[in-house]
Amino acid sequence: MIFSFKRNHKRLVVFLSVLLFSGCAVYAGLNYDQLYGKPSPQQRIAPSESKMALNYLTEVKPIIEQRCVVCHACYDAPCQLKMSSAEGIDRGANKEKVYEGTRLLASNLTRMFVDAQTTEEWRELGFNPVLNEREQSPEANTQAGVMARLLQLKQAHPLPDQKVLDADKWDFSLDRDQQCPTIEEMAQYENNYPEWGMPYGLPQLADGENNVLMQWLEAGSPMASVAPPSEATLAKVAQWEAFLNGDSLKQQLTSRYIYEHLFVSHLYFDDEKEPVYFDLVRSRTAPGQPVDLIATRRPFDDPKVDRVYYRFVQVRETIVDKTHMPYALNPAKMARIKSLFIEPDYNVDSLPSYDPESSANPLMSFTQLPVQARYKFMLDNAQNTIMGFIKGPVCRGQLALNVINDRFWVFFVDPDMADLPSVNEFYASQAHNLRMPAEEESNTIPLTNWLRYAKQQGDFLRAKNDFMKQTFKNGEHLTPRVIWNGNNENDHAALTVFRHFDSATVTKGLVGAEPKTAWVLDYSLLERVHYLLVAGFDVYGNFGHQLVTRMYMDFLRMEGESNFLSLLPAEVRHDELADWYQDSNKSLKTFLQGDINEFDQPSGIQFKTDNPKHELFTLLQQHVAPVRSDRYDIDAAELGTEAIAALTTLGRLSGEHVHLFPELSFIMVEPTNPATKAQLFTLVRNSAHRNISSLFDEESNRLFERDNVTLVRGLLGSYPGAFWHVKEADLPKLLEKVQQVKSEQTYAELLDAFGVRRTSAEFWSFSDKLNQINQENFPIESGLLDYNRIENR
Repeated sequence: MIFSFKRNHKRLVVFLSVLLFSGCAVYAGLNYDQLYGKPSPQQRIAPSESKMALNYLTEVKPIIEQRCVVCHACYDAPCQLKMSSAEGIDRGANKEKVYEGTRLLASNLTRMFVDAQTTEEWRELGFNPVLNEREQSPEANTQAGVMARLLQLKQAHPLPDQKVLDADKWDFSLDRDQQCPTIEEMAQYENNYPEWGMPYGLPQLADGENNVLMQWLEAGSPMASVAPPSEATLAKVAQWEAFLNGDSLKQQLTSRYIYEHLFVSHLYFDDEKEPVYFDLVRSRTAPGQPVDLIATRRPFDDPKVDRVYYRFVQVRETIVDKTHMPYALNPAKMARIKSLFIEPDYNVDSLPSYDPESSANPLMSFTQLPVQARYKFMLDNAQNTIMGFIKGPVCRGQLALNVINDRFWVFFVDPDMADLPSVNEFYASQAHNLRMPAEEESNTIPLTNWLRYAKQQGDFLRAKNDFMKQTFKNGEHLTPRVIWNGNNENDHAALTVFRHFDSATVTKGLVGAEPKTAWVLDYSLLERVHYLLVAGFDVYGNFGHQLVTRMYMDFLRMEGESNFLSLLPAEVRHDELADWYQDSNKSLKTFLQGDINEFDQPSGIQFKTDNPKHELFTLLQQHVAPVRSDRYDIDAAELGTEAIAALTTLGRLSGEHVHLFPELSFIMVEPTNPATKAQLFTLVRNSAHRNISSLFDEESNRLFERDNVTLVRGLLGSYPGAFWHVKEADLPKLLEKVQQVKSEQTYAELLDAFGVRRTSAEFWSFSDKLNQINQENFPIESGLLDYNRIENR
């Protein structure tokens, strides 16, 4: 007791002395060192069978997931603090932003579980702890830990009693200045921003939840990693690893192709009740040995080893919607891959090199694999293929996503119609014109490259048009027959893409009313989109790399659009194109007039009305009807006819006032029937544009009078902007309120009646219920939502 008193007295003297020098980080650092010793990473992962691990998994982790991971789970997590795994929490925070569009040079990589494997390695890369790394005592763990201090700050200073937080004090913009205080800076942070405890700009944790977390922090924050897979699951992993690591050149090239297309997917075995997710990685070690990860910027970068092995690594992070791309594996899938790539009679004489010019261009590096096999592999899970660039390697993609319209349909050329011996020869002849921006790696000069790529794309399209004319006479291919219908069994045949400003969603089926535009993708286009925006895109790249990537996507989008326009009568194609690209700049107009499809082949469709675009959409809808899904249909909701009618009317909202609504509004309807669980819906705002060719100042291209919405059953998107909570009987009143929204004031009145604002005392209970229902409805596809875009209105 005497020793304890002396030690605490000494700490008090040191602390009071240091207060005289408040504002000096050096003295603050000395204070913590003298009070609690020098910092050093701690061993926090408890044995999986221990009581501490069980407490973390059952009591602590659920709170962290529901209250912290919803804002801290991806590249755009504030301060790079990823709390979706024990290892991420221990890694801590970094003041550098991943999303920095003005950097001249590519930044260092900080991918979780990839670019460093231990907390010590993360410290060397500039990450600061949010847990106490000094003396492990209850006092030190709560006073010298950033997370503990931020939780205490919020409990001491809850949100002010306001519906809408003061915009002068609170900044919720994605590009806001981030404080990211270290423990040495916490006193100054607490003084400057007393209301900025965690969760930032959301209600404080309930007392019980806060107590659980504080007790856990006091005890030294013991954690547990994910439980290892079962023996049965490991046996399936072994089967797949044995297959993917066969010794033949044909197998090695096939496995490289599969890896470069699935490296962002979460692989799972679909016969398991509670699936375990895996990442497919490159390793220096063969199956049966511990994985020795090959960490490169891109999946096709030189691994610098004689032999690459493809291995399964268990996903250790909480599943969140914005990065979750589930990909099912089973015996039928393996048999399908074998039938496409292994069993056909062809030779692979040598493996392609990894030099950037070659490896960045899949049409060249995989030329020895049959074109039809590659195309069918991507089409078998086309939603996953397209989702790669919608979710893919990033979590915020304005620069890449402002190159697409807010909603459009996607169709694919039938692979059987493209099964021509001369196709591969044609691609080989176009090697120069098919070069991709990723060959420049992550530091690029944009202007000169854009001019070069524009010329190459124009040359390729002219050559492609000539090839198509020689292969198909009199437009015989320009009918719905050219469109893949999933062989009447694959529901990936038609997709809908929704853009939500800097994020997007891809769904199966043709969702919503007829869109402004549509894409028709063939093999070469689909492959190039993947290697431009997924395999070849570097979120850590310099501004030039990101700018050229965006501009190159202009070409690919227009190619897909022009493929769709070729199905229309020749005399309306240019008029339709002109409407899509109103007021576009001179260089783009020149490209549109001279380098996209020449539109001189007649459509093979005999149109019967003066609205051929509507006719075409109707024909295509009929063509893919056998694989249509009702997942998003409002009529399938478990609600009465009056409620369905009100929701249907809500989904027809259009006009200039639509811009007042968020990109995504998630709606929970409590049914009148108490035996029916709450029904979820999403109101998606579709913003109209004169054109989408402008890199900057998107607002100047807006056509507000053409804005509309799409209302779907279920949750669509990862980033809600608003929550609405309504009883079924009150849906007509909700509709009336929505129709009255003409200003910020009337929108606020809508939220007063039916909104669950970020300041609401019911926010967390509503959030828990929403996520629970979503998980119950779609246990494989769903993940935790992200709250970084919830509006303050």
